Order: sequence, then structure tokens, then C-alpha cells
Amino acid sequence: MAIEHAFLPVLLGDEMNAYGMARAFYEAYGVKPLALNHTNMEKIQQSDLLTFREVPRLHIEERFVTALKAIAQEFPEKKLLLLACDEFYVKKIVEHKDELTEDFLVPYVDTTLAHQLLTRESMYELCAQFGFQYPAMHVCTVNDYEEYEMTFDYPIVIKPMNMTKYATCIFPGKKKVYIAHDKVEKDSIFHAIYKESAYRDDLMIQQYIPGEDANMCVVNAYVGQDGKAKLLAVGNPILEEHSPEGIGRYVAIMTAYNPTLMENVKTFLEAIQFHGFATFDMKYDERDGHYKLLSIELHNELSNYYVTASGYNLMQYVADDYVRGSKQPLTYVQNKHLWTIVPNGVLFKYVQNEQLIIEAKSLIRQGMATDSIFNYKDMNAKRWLNVTVDNLNFYRKYKKYFNNKGLSNS
Repeated sequence: MAIEHAFLPVLLGDEMNAYGMARAFYEAYGVKPLALNHTNMEKIQQSDLLTFREVPRLHIEERFVTALKAIAQEFPEKKLLLLACDEFYVKKIVEHKDELTEDFLVPYVDTTLAHQLLTRESMYELCAQFGFQYPAMHVCTVNDYEEYEMTFDYPIVIKPMNMTKYATCIFPGKKKVYIAHDKVEKDSIFHAIYKESAYRDDLMIQQYIPGEDANMCVVNAYVGQDGKAKLLAVGNPILEEHSPEGIGRYVAIMTAYNPTLMENVKTFLEAIQFHGFATFDMKYDERDGHYKLLSIELHNELSNYYVTASGYNLMQYVADDYVRGSKQPLTYVQNKHLWTIVPNGVLFKYVQNEQLIIEAKSLIRQGMATDSIFNYKDMNAKRWLNVTVDNLNFYRKYKKYFNNKGLSNS
């Protein structure tokens, strides 16, 4: 007999992020979340840990609230916890928060603060007031990019500001993030994006911070409804993806304990009266010995499962706070754990720091390592085949695209 739960997580957007969040909910409560998207999500349909539903035109402004209210009507006896799995749906939820709170528990800040944190220029200005450092940057538009004169040295990072619209564009040489080493490369990238594709939104130009993948740092935080930080965790991404469509995505993270960073993030989030999830991506700059803030996300990415795997289930924090009203003390995660979504053969071959490889092998031997996608407790025949094919593809992609110069600053 199926267990009935008093609440139901409703997850919107990116399928791989949805899977990691669904796994965490299932492990904490035995509940199977409802995962919604406007497109088919084949990779998670075989999972026994969630229920997937394709909702046509869910992403359309006129349809969004109506579709979600229709979903809510199907579950009148349940508390519905609404969570986004990507930035697009974070923005949609925040924009319609007042309407959605009639039917859902919505653990997001209001529009003004969300917009300030999700817009690079205003986010950097706000964070600078609290001592965060960041790489120099400039935003170009389709109207002024040809006149832009560089104000900082090459190499530079070039990234579309509207990833939702950019995702629909198809053109030769397309990448998620670009690195330009000189003016010729910069102009070539601008030409490809603005002349050979339909993309017309802004582009971010940012000073590149040198260093390998292991120079990256991610801080995950949960702040309760009372405005007090409840959980902070620091992860050291020891390997990123390097393929054009996935560059900059973390594929292996080792937990780290950095109380100074944790305290800085805690102070900042409480001071701005934040609540909900926040993910800080940073990179250590060996030139001056400081971490440079790259971005803040208000959604949980696939890699957030490293926190859950280390013994502190992130989804349990939001559910206990919003559904159960539990009191939660402040916790700084100190447990060592290795999270990965790539085969060990890829990990050991492409991680550049030999000491990190030794640590990773030790954690694996001790049973302190987790692959959040290759989940033996959720492995029917179809899912096993899909996951196995994906793992084999990692070998192919790293052989083709890996660049040991450490070109990541996304």
C-alpha cells in the first residue's frame, strides 16, 4: 500500500536538477515529488522516485499561473511545496509569488530582492558592500557591442545573459560559455552570436580568473522563514564539464570546511533579509589570494546533492521549515564526502591535482562517496541503460574537449 503524505513537493524545470532534489525528498520522507516541465524530460521518466508530467506551454506567461492552479486543484488535501530547478522558473515563481501563495508554499524572496541578486551588476554592487570581491565585468548589447573598448586584460569570459533564449538558438560553434584570448577571438565570438544566430539579448564580458577546476568553490546555504541561516556548506569542485553545451557544470565536488567563507555568506544573507536557498559560485584567484564571487543562484543545481550526501539533506531543511515548522539550529557542514556524476575512470584521469585524486580514492574506499545519478536503489532496466550510456559518453566528451589550461570561469 502506498504511503500517503501530508505534503507534496512540486518541482519545476531542469530534469537532472529535479532528479537530485527528488532523490533527497524521497530519502528524507519517502515522498515522490511531482516534477513538471513544458517539455518532455526523458531522462527522469524511468525513475521510481518521482512522478513526471509534461505541462504544455507551462513556460508561457499567460499560461503559467493557470496551469499551476490546475495542478493545485488535484491535491486539495496536501500542502504543496513549490520549488524551481533552474533560474527561468525561479524568476517565474517570484514574479507571480502573490498569486501562487494562495495554493502553494513558496520559499522564495520577493521580486525586488530576487531581481537584485539575479542581475549581475546589481548583485555585485550589493555584495561589494559586504566585502565580497568579484572580477571586472561589462554588459554589451546588440546595439553597442561593436563599439565596446576593453577596459581589462585578456583572456576574457563571454556569456549570454539570457540563457533561456540562448538555449533555443542554433549556430555553428555554439558554446554555453566562451573564452577569448585576444580581440580577434572576441570579435569572432560576437559575430557568431549576433550575426549568425537569433540571439539579441545582452552578453556579459568578464575578466577571466586563471586556474584549474579545483580553484572553484561553491557555498550552499539555507535560510529559514525567520531570516536566520540554518545550514551552510562549502564544496570544492575538483572537476567540471568541458563540453561546449556543459562547460562550467560541476561533475565532482569534495566537501570542504571554510568557516570564514561560511560566516561571510551567513552575515550577508541575514543582513539583506534573505530566506530560502542560495548558491554562491566563487573562484580562488592565486594572483592575490582572494576568492572572487562569480554568481549567486536562488535555485538548487544538480551539484547541491553533495550537501545531502554529506549527511545534511537540503530538501529536509526546506520541508521541515515550511511544512512542519520545525526549529532548526545553525549548522556548518564539516563532514568529508565526495560527490560525483562521472565514472571513476574519468575522475582519476582528468582531475589535475594529484593530492585531490589521493583524497578522492580514500573517500571512495571508505564508502564516503556518492554518485547522485547512478542510484542503485532506483535502477530499473530502462534507467540503467540511459545512465550507462551517459557514463560512457563522459569518456568520449572529456577525450574530445578537456583542456588542461583550466578554462572555466562561469
